[in-house]
Amino acid sequence: MKINATRLQSHFEAMSLIGKIGETGTCRPAHTELEKQGFELASSWMKEAGMSTRIDNFGNLVGRLEGKNSELPVLMMGSHLDSQPYGGRFDGVAGVLCAIEAVTTLTENSIVPERSIDVISFADEEGWRFNKGLFGSRGILGKIEKGELQRADKDGITREKALKDFGCDTTQFAASQYKPGSIFCFLELHIEQGPVLDMANKPIGVVSGISGPLWWTVKLKGMAGHTGSVPMPIRKDALVGAAEIIIAVNEIATQIPGAPTVGTVGTLNVFPASRNIIPEEVTFTVDLRDIDLERRNRYEKQLRDRIETITKKHQLTFEISEDTNSEPRYCADWIKKIIHNECETLHLDTPELMSGPFHDALALSYACDYGMIFVRCKDGISHNPLEYSSNEDLALGANVLLGTVLEILKK
Repeated sequence: MKINATRLQSHFEAMSLIGKIGETGTCRPAHTELEKQGFELASSWMKEAGMSTRIDNFGNLVGRLEGKNSELPVLMMGSHLDSQPYGGRFDGVAGVLCAIEAVTTLTENSIVPERSIDVISFADEEGWRFNKGLFGSRGILGKIEKGELQRADKDGITREKALKDFGCDTTQFAASQYKPGSIFCFLELHIEQGPVLDMANKPIGVVSGISGPLWWTVKLKGMAGHTGSVPMPIRKDALVGAAEIIIAVNEIATQIPGAPTVGTVGTLNVFPASRNIIPEEVTFTVDLRDIDLERRNRYEKQLRDRIETITKKHQLTFEISEDTNSEPRYCADWIKKIIHNECETLHLDTPELMSGPFHDALALSYACDYGMIFVRCKDGISHNPLEYSSNEDLALGANVLLGTVLEILKK
């Protein structure tokens, strides 16, 4: 039994037109009309596959293929259709479309599973619009944190308003949550977003686990003044302090050669942002990740100490807000074994590798066993319009996913 590679390719091509930027880029922000258009298209394919569909109160698109025994915990799979503001065509999309294709293949072969299958496009996995990711996957598990609905995007729109405009009822979150024990396991196919598979010339990889991300928002406060009249020795320049902290992030993350630790400052906002005013306030994000939690915690302390030292030197005050803090989460051995076996059946020599980026599977790992399949992406480029995975590799990944689903349905 094999998926229809031509159909899968046509689905990728159709989805890439929604939120298209430039020749190959995508901008499909969470909780927007563009994401809703993506949902409507994906929903039409879900319905063709025999699934019922709904958008829940977290803004997730859920397609269900009913099983013979509705009392059994569901097999869940999927990913997300929202994108980065300057993103590619495959990040998240591959997991949703390949899951739909796997279910379509089941129904075409008249397979009615014992347990139901839920295919989900989770809301706001990316996290850039409201600076907090995995919203939909955390939401269905009751893991939304205090104050999240009041987070605002760059235009001042709160998540609560965005959800209401999307058609969601933020007072009815409980109705969209999955009860403990109601999810049997979770599968997610995703492009690798790194160069390991491409460098090894391997189309498919089996994920061993996901690194733990630590996200901060850091605010430094100094004093504004005229750039032409305030002497350098007495300045309280918040941007100078931020620059030194950014360098410190890089130094701390690279202190052990070859370690998988990564540290990034991805956004920087300067106030009042005038050519001839000393920067009074700077807000920036820090993203620190590692598969070794003990090492990441050690580096966190080092960075906090450096921030304190640097701000004292420049007579600045600082605030650190923790946006995300997750430990590394490892895939279930029994699911990894099934994926490896399916790869062998397809004559694939498949390496096992960790995921540096987080995925919706990270949230689901706290509720059930999970497994992930990586598909090679050219040069490891992702979160970029140049992101690319071939139709052949995506079809291979979808067939591995299909075989994995068939084996899990036997349990």
